Amino acid sequence: MNDHFGSRMQPGAVSKPLIKKEDTTVFSQGSQVADTEIPMDDIEQPDSNTRISADASSQHRVSDRHSPTKDHAPQLEKPLLPCDVRVIALLAPASIFGLLARLGVHALATYDGQSVFAFAWVQAIGCFVMGLCLGWREIISASYPELYPALSSGFCGSVTTFSSWQLETFLAFSNRSKSPPFDRIWIYDIMDGLTQLIITLSISFSALICGIAFSTNTLPPFQSFLKRVRLDRPPTYLIRLLIAGLGLTCYILTIPLYFILTDHYRPMATSALPFAFPGALTRYLLSVFLNHRSKRIPPGTLTANILGTSVLALVYVLQRSHVSTRSNTTTCYMLIGLGDGYCGCLSTVSTFVVELRTLKYRKGLVYFLVSVILAQVVTVLIVGSAMWSKAIGVHQGCFRS
Repeated sequence: MNDHFGSRMQPGAVSKPLIKKEDTTVFSQGSQVADTEIPMDDIEQPDSNTRISADASSQHRVSDRHSPTKDHAPQLEKPLLPCDVRVIALLAPASIFGLLARLGVHALATYDGQSVFAFAWVQAIGCFVMGLCLGWREIISASYPELYPALSSGFCGSVTTFSSWQLETFLAFSNRSKSPPFDRIWIYDIMDGLTQLIITLSISFSALICGIAFSTNTLPPFQSFLKRVRLDRPPTYLIRLLIAGLGLTCYILTIPLYFILTDHYRPMATSALPFAFPGALTRYLLSVFLNHRSKRIPPGTLTANILGTSVLALVYVLQRSHVSTRSNTTTCYMLIGLGDGYCGCLSTVSTFVVELRTLKYRKGLVYFLVSVILAQVVTVLIVGSAMWSKAIGVHQGCFRS
């Protein structure tokens, strides 16, 4: 796995770089977020004493001129923790832009006569950007420590969505992807469901590998560009606090934006924007506090994906239930926002495929099967039971088609 880009990492980086999952980052000020890694015995781990300094290149230059002493040793800031407010704050704008990218690409790829389902484009773009983040991880962390989790967990995790993938797979298996249902035999339903499942996974893997390859080959010029524009070092502490404040302000503004813009934009985007950051934050915290608890599969990501799928299935039922026909438009908008915003940003495919690629074959296969089977089971229990008991209909309720 490391052969893809490990040999091209810059001098001064960790000697055996490890491709980590989306919410894993090495903060360049001296603390590795071990809580969000996949701490598995069969994954090559860096030395526990290895740390990346906030200004590694300048420290090398200082050490070349004279030996470091107490008087000349560079003063480093306090290590940046995974739940530092500066890290959390940047997740807000990243998740919002990730949501807007997902909605925009999905709308662009939805048209009459389309050859590929729209979510294939969504997952491919998110996983490609995730590959770029993995290849440039060391440079990004050294330039701006909080930026890596914002890009990988905030943006890529919000662009890709595991819950919608699994809901679309269930609808394909049950011949409910279109209204009215297709006139076909059961074997075609199985083929349609497998197409959704396998094609999405294949495209996501391919996009991730392409992103890693591209970032690996462009690593030296990208590093040189950052040095030319003087972005190879972290900004001052005050500037980073200011940027964190702007990130939180960006999220707060999504609430009045819902009321300022007309009703035309609410089902399209504005109803989902306030839910994007809570969804991404929930996933990030689950990864931080749960992923290190198991050596077999990442329980944090698994919990986030299954929880997001369960909530989206419930939203799907509520949107099409008999009760929703008597609901006001605000309730309908909130259901749309909850499905697109919270569930879409809570679940993720980009992290999922990175973890599958990182795990050994047998554990990766188990992780894939457990994730998909659990997601399909909860979807059958929630959507299937309501569908087959005639509690929901296709032409009734409040939903965006």
